[in-house]
Amino acid sequence: MPHRFFSRLALSAPLLAALLAGCASTGGIAPTAQLTTPQQLGLQPVQTAFPRADWWTAFADPELDRLITAALAGNPSLQEAAARLQQARAQVQGAGSTLQPQLGAAVSSTREQFSNSYIYGPYGGNWFNDNSALLQGRWELDFFGKNRQTLQAAIGQEHAAAAQEQAARVLLAANVASGYVNLARLIALQQVLQRTLQQREDMLRLVRDRVRAGLDTTVQEKQALAEVPQIRLQLEQTAAQITLARNLLAALSGQGPQATAGLTPQLDRLPLQALPDTLPAALVGRRADVVAARWQVQAALHGVQAARAAFYPNINLTAFAGFSALRFSQWLSGNSQTLGVGPALTLPIFEGGALRAQLRGKAAQADAAIAQYNATLVDAVHEVADAIAAQESVSRQIAQQQQALAAAEDALRLVDARYRAGLGNYLTVLTVQSSVLALQQAAVNLKAQALADDVALIRALGGGYTAPTTGADAQ
Repeated sequence: MPHRFFSRLALSAPLLAALLAGCASTGGIAPTAQLTTPQQLGLQPVQTAFPRADWWTAFADPELDRLITAALAGNPSLQEAAARLQQARAQVQGAGSTLQPQLGAAVSSTREQFSNSYIYGPYGGNWFNDNSALLQGRWELDFFGKNRQTLQAAIGQEHAAAAQEQAARVLLAANVASGYVNLARLIALQQVLQRTLQQREDMLRLVRDRVRAGLDTTVQEKQALAEVPQIRLQLEQTAAQITLARNLLAALSGQGPQATAGLTPQLDRLPLQALPDTLPAALVGRRADVVAARWQVQAALHGVQAARAAFYPNINLTAFAGFSALRFSQWLSGNSQTLGVGPALTLPIFEGGALRAQLRGKAAQADAAIAQYNATLVDAVHEVADAIAAQESVSRQIAQQQQALAAAEDALRLVDARYRAGLGNYLTVLTVQSSVLALQQAAVNLKAQALADDVALIRALGGGYTAPTTGADAQ
């Protein structure tokens, strides 16, 4: 039988060719968008080990390490991304199953009275049991690659989901680090404001003494009096912001507010990151979101090929073997054995434009994926450029602020020395001290901004994500 089957299949080749000639046309339908290359954006591939996957450990802060570890283990958004990845992997398994032979079993028993007015002849009017027990096999040959292309599209979606999960991890770690820096900034600012309040209260007492002595008017007293509640207001606002910052860190790490209620990071203990002298923008090719967008393009292009293959014949091999009988007593006897094997061919000839519409939709989907990849790449380059510019700017601002603070502290030492020598009054000392405290507040904000810019640059450069070395990830 196998010899006759393949002979018949060979004889059907001319018929197959004739049928192919009658297939619906795919002409004029194809993606038109073009991928933007990193070179078009002025990027050059440069090898560098920055940043590391555990980049936050460079801050040398155990509390920050603990928070990020907890966030990566328990944040619900990461669990959602992981579930999407598992879903994509299941789709790959489902698509891959279409390339394998299928085998099933069917057992049925039906009691039926044959009709007197149909083809049953002398059996009409009698009751019979239609019994069958069959093993049924099916194998789609996939001559034109529809199932293979569908599998490749599913694999592309799986890789995209894996990269998206990593992108979520990078973003989460960066958000925790940024929130931690912000909390450290607020605590340091609170400490400066407490010193400022003490200084304003000392100034108010001194002005009141001078008013009683007739050396100042009540105008100076009212001015000094107004500054004390203003500083207290700032302290109250800062305390509320500290609570909100702690709550945010608890939520990001998947914990309740009590987990971070006593968290007090010290800004001066967080070092600025030792960044390389050259930060190539080409590192955006290691960003998980860029890699995911590229995999989406690959998946969409395979989807186009699968839709194109649907225009061609679908050829299946089917086979069955088992027992079939009209009586229970004969059901499993040797005389009831039955088997069969043969090809089945289906070919779309006229389908009202459905296949062309499907192909046109897949081509448009590929164009959209390419446009999304291009936009993701451009946005990534933009983020890196902005992060580098912000980092350079804040470095210059810190240098100027340090010079100003050093000068103000020198002035404070001089007026304090004059006061102690009896050559000046304490009000002058307090006035100069106000400038020092204002510059200390600026120092807190600039240090925190520099740390936040370091985190932003690390995230913009991929956060240490390393893409698998596959064709879709090459930039």
